[in-house]
Amino acid sequence: MPGMNDTVRYWDYLGEYTPRREEYLGAVDRVFSSGRLVLGQEVAEFEKGLAAYSGAAFAVGVNSGTDAIVLALKALGIGAGDEVITVSNTAVPTVAAIRASGATPVFVDVEEDTYLMDVSLVEAAVTTRTRCLLPVHLCGQMVDMAPLQEIARRRGVRLVEDCAQACGAAYGEERAGSLGDAGAFSFYPTKVLGAFGDAGAVTTSDPELAGRLRRLRFYGIEQGYHAEEEGFNSRLDEVQAAILNLKLPGIEAAASARRDIARIYDEGLAGVGDVGLPVVGRDCRHQYYLYTVRTRRRDRLMEFLAKEGIETKINYPHPVHLMRGYCALGYRDGDLPVTERLARTILSLPIYPELPRSHAERVVEAVRRFFSGGR
Repeated sequence: MPGMNDTVRYWDYLGEYTPRREEYLGAVDRVFSSGRLVLGQEVAEFEKGLAAYSGAAFAVGVNSGTDAIVLALKALGIGAGDEVITVSNTAVPTVAAIRASGATPVFVDVEEDTYLMDVSLVEAAVTTRTRCLLPVHLCGQMVDMAPLQEIARRRGVRLVEDCAQACGAAYGEERAGSLGDAGAFSFYPTKVLGAFGDAGAVTTSDPELAGRLRRLRFYGIEQGYHAEEEGFNSRLDEVQAAILNLKLPGIEAAASARRDIARIYDEGLAGVGDVGLPVVGRDCRHQYYLYTVRTRRRDRLMEFLAKEGIETKINYPHPVHLMRGYCALGYRDGDLPVTERLARTILSLPIYPELPRSHAERVVEAVRRFFSGGR
């Protein structure tokens, strides 16, 4: 097995941090020297910048992507007795947030080639209890939003985008977070736009909704120390906001670097074995938060690559609807066949802006060798 110095890392922030170390430490010192550590100028500046970048009128900083969904649903009046239609092929936080709001998740299956919500299944899942559609923009690509917007309008339900993996992704001319009533973002360190800890935000173009979100993140308080409603402690930290303010101007360059790596994989792995490559939806701009392939020999390939010093990851090995923690929802094996099949076949290859191109080429060479029998 190659030594650690030869390892192709699945993700590594040091290549981005090290050359900008003084800038980041300067931002932290600026916060510490400002005399305002909570909900100060850095948060206000980041909210303004994120709103402009996403194409929404407002952004409200919160402490995580999970809370972004919880607060978006709460601000829209969604809770106990309500149903939210989403997918099981997602990170646990999507579903955990729906449950934390008091609502019940209702799952529809996904498309096999994009891994995204199969919007053709949504209409049949709507009931008299449905209050919200919650598509997940997975891997860096947006769900087909036009049909969902039409269903939401016609059926009188809300539309909340889970944008945790797709900051800057586009659907036509519109960016993630601007096509629903609200968009929920995560800035966990690995994300397309990542902080150096937990951070999140909600975007919206509804001024009343933005005002309620600001109340909810701060115990339901608007001014003074009087709660207008029951709220939460979910404030975006000034330090993380300062770091995000440094990173936001470079998000397009970072996404371009991700697409360059994806192109190396696309070209190098085309037609190799039974590998299914990611498909970009029509009229979509993919940010390539993840580069996820499909193969029936996933486990053996993963083991082979590990021996070659190449780190990979399964996103996600267990569909949420089949997890013990969510068995009370009543789903069974076979209910979401595409989602379940993907969980057995998907594998994410290393991709982040600072990944050396030679490492991406090494991944391609190793995968090709595996499928040619050179293992």
